[in-house]
Amino acid sequence: MDQSVAIQETLTEGEYCLIAVQGVLCEGDSRQSRLLGLVRYRLEHGGHEYALFLYTHRRMAITGDDVSLDQIVPISRDFTLEEVSPDGELYILGFDSSTPDPEFLWLSRYRCSEREPEPTSRRCWNSAPGTWPGCARIGEGGPSFEDSRPNGKGLLMDQSSWGQDKPENLLPRQNKSKSEITDMVRSSTITVSDKAHILSVTKFGLRDTIVKSQLLQKEEDYTYIQNFRFFVGTYNVNGQSPKECLQPWLSHGIQAPDVYCVGFQELDLSKEAFFFHDTPKEEEWFKAVSESLHPGAKYAKVKLIRMVGIMLLLYVKQEHAAYVSEVEAETVGTGIMGRMGNKGGVAIRFQFHNTSICVVNSHLAAHTEEYERRNQDYKDICSRMQFCQVDPSLPPLTISKHDVILWLGDLNYRIEELDVENVKKLIEEKAFQTLYAYDQLRAQVAAKAVFEGFSEGEITFQPTYKYDTGSDDWDTSEKCRAPAWCDRVLWKGKNITQLSYQSHMTLKTSDHKPVSSVFDIGVRVVNEELYRKTLEEIVRSLDKLENANIPSVSLSKREFCFQNVKFMQLQVESFTIRNGPVPCQFEFINKPDEESYCKRWLNANPSRGFLLPDSTIEIELELFVNKTTATKLNSGEDKIEDILVLHLNRGKDYFLSVSGNYLPSCFGSPIHSLCYMKEPVLDLPLETIRHLTLMQLQTEDDGSQLDIPKELQMMVQYLYQNAIQQEDLFQQPGLRLEFEHIRDSLDTGTIDNLSASNHSVAEALLLFLESLPEPVICYRAYRSCLECSGNLTASNQVITTLPTCHRNVFTYLMVFLRDLLKNSAKNHLDDNILASIFGSLLLRSPAGHQKLEMAEKKKAQEFIHQFLCNSPLASSSPLLRQPITSPACLSSRAALRGCEPP
Repeated sequence: MDQSVAIQETLTEGEYCLIAVQGVLCEGDSRQSRLLGLVRYRLEHGGHEYALFLYTHRRMAITGDDVSLDQIVPISRDFTLEEVSPDGELYILGFDSSTPDPEFLWLSRYRCSEREPEPTSRRCWNSAPGTWPGCARIGEGGPSFEDSRPNGKGLLMDQSSWGQDKPENLLPRQNKSKSEITDMVRSSTITVSDKAHILSVTKFGLRDTIVKSQLLQKEEDYTYIQNFRFFVGTYNVNGQSPKECLQPWLSHGIQAPDVYCVGFQELDLSKEAFFFHDTPKEEEWFKAVSESLHPGAKYAKVKLIRMVGIMLLLYVKQEHAAYVSEVEAETVGTGIMGRMGNKGGVAIRFQFHNTSICVVNSHLAAHTEEYERRNQDYKDICSRMQFCQVDPSLPPLTISKHDVILWLGDLNYRIEELDVENVKKLIEEKAFQTLYAYDQLRAQVAAKAVFEGFSEGEITFQPTYKYDTGSDDWDTSEKCRAPAWCDRVLWKGKNITQLSYQSHMTLKTSDHKPVSSVFDIGVRVVNEELYRKTLEEIVRSLDKLENANIPSVSLSKREFCFQNVKFMQLQVESFTIRNGPVPCQFEFINKPDEESYCKRWLNANPSRGFLLPDSTIEIELELFVNKTTATKLNSGEDKIEDILVLHLNRGKDYFLSVSGNYLPSCFGSPIHSLCYMKEPVLDLPLETIRHLTLMQLQTEDDGSQLDIPKELQMMVQYLYQNAIQQEDLFQQPGLRLEFEHIRDSLDTGTIDNLSASNHSVAEALLLFLESLPEPVICYRAYRSCLECSGNLTASNQVITTLPTCHRNVFTYLMVFLRDLLKNSAKNHLDDNILASIFGSLLLRSPAGHQKLEMAEKKKAQEFIHQFLCNSPLASSSPLLRQPITSPACLSSRAALRGCEPP
């Protein structure tokens, strides 16, 4: 629950609550609950000041009436933050506080109200359930970080919560674009083992790039392999809080690992976590893990990353912390429209000595028959997971660009072709290898559909899913799921030896059993003396080439034609750059008066780089039309035409020509334009499409329009007839190939040939609404809708002011969604889920794609919610039951008027 909304109601004009966290105020033996808010104040002459507002509260704060201001702590130049533990000792897990930590939060100036904190009070904040992991002492004692005693003056609060909002002006960083103050090991740390620490510069320079490249090529000359022990664990906790000690999973019977990689799935199954990404379970499980690490060593938390219920924790032994650098974490949601993070992956990458390591925790699509969707989830995570580099001029790193990859999680691959009883019989006989022959993941890896190049150890333990919670009994619910090895650990890279791979039956909190794997991984460690000698040799040889000839390259192709480009269908053309005898740096550069080197639908990968003498590189030109570029291509305001300029440093420019044709689509077309298109989009002349797309939106129709776009009605009617009881509708993503088929069916009018899953059609409907250049509720009505949210009469009045075609579409969709809710016992939908999903699509901010404040999101959800639950709309629309080919289906004004709001 986001309690910053309640704090915001107590603030005056110009004050804004950035984030709120729960805590416990400690004075001696006394423990009192407090709500802490970070508040920003806008100064009249520009700039901002900050303070911490401490509130007493009666319950979970929902409105301003639930809180009472206790005191204000100004954030001045003397403001400090120290890492401490709940008992007042340094919150170490092996971390040494004697050295000032640049990651601690400093806010330089602050304006607060007339109230000041008690100057003699000695208080501290303790993290409480409901906060994020990590604790920090906040006080006014200057920049010293050595006083970590319980009686030291300050506030102990959840440190990592500051990083959630990430206001850039609050957290200045010299070499990083992201602030991650939860990390005990810093992303910006450059250790002596970094490949090019001597050459680290912010500017992308040819000389430095060549030196770094040659250092990589000669790496074996100055490094040696040393084994380190890695523990990798995965646990789907089914939304439960920790109820038992995790030591049997994390530390019993093993040597103290050098590195811990611990992943969770389904950390929180609540709607609040699903839609607002806030959960108290993060702190609970972080604490449970930290308390169960091997007692034979002290550990530093390197990173915690969470997306809804998927969380990944990385720890290293204290003595290794200095050799961890370039830490980055990213998330990829593979839920519907790529928005929802209930499925997807989180990852942490880092440099350990001279070896790059990427750890991925994923939760892929469920259900036995959905192995193709799981394959797609894996591919989406691989293609979309990108990590920023220390040098911002360098292109981002993908998962595959690492020396070692550790992939863990609930991959959800099942056992197929065997019924439940046969599966259980083989398990009883411990015939695991016989059973493994029917494992979906084994089959998909063998077919090279997923995890190509990865390895997995021999499975010698029984399936880890699905059990009755609290027991070792197989699922006895109505669904009676067949046992399966859903929870897996795979790896890719050299010098990796798996020492163990097992499940842990003693833990019974969840319907899954946790899995662990222990590895010895050979890491490249730098010999500093040899490193310096190698570096000197490279620099001397480079000096001789410094004033060599002007670089020149040859291109295998300079003209590129993309034929029949379609909405959201990637096309790729490639060419090769071959270098001459002189090292060169290349880069695609902007043309005069243009903000980018190419149009928004085009991308060059890589867009910059360097070439050693006589070397080559392949460049891919990727063309992809999405919601931001489709409308102008439909209208003819933009065309598939561009010129790219490839520039060589100290050399000449090369010009590349891009051309092609775009096939217009209903996706990206305005509602009123589609209502004038009585024929399929691709059956109309291009000039007609362009004219209709550019036509101004009229308040009232002229009688020649369809009431609603026929494409919208085709999708809704398909869902009404086939998916009214479909479980997880609008929550589970469809398949990409099926979306392309749906798009083509809509654009050609061949809906009778539509063959796609209900989930794919549902996602196509959401993509259609998202791609509308003017949303269903017009931009001009956005503020009015938020202001009258919660007032049904006023909300109905706003809807009546919409242009006729927009009002018809809104009414039509509300009727359809209400019919879905009548079948909630079967489809498991509820009004909050639908209001959240459709609120962000039907009601969009005129500011475009800027991130909305949480308060606006909730008001948009509430606006839609009232029409789902309280509006006097008709119970169902006659249009939902009309055949697609029926004229009444396309222009039954009477039917629509019968279900309009009064």
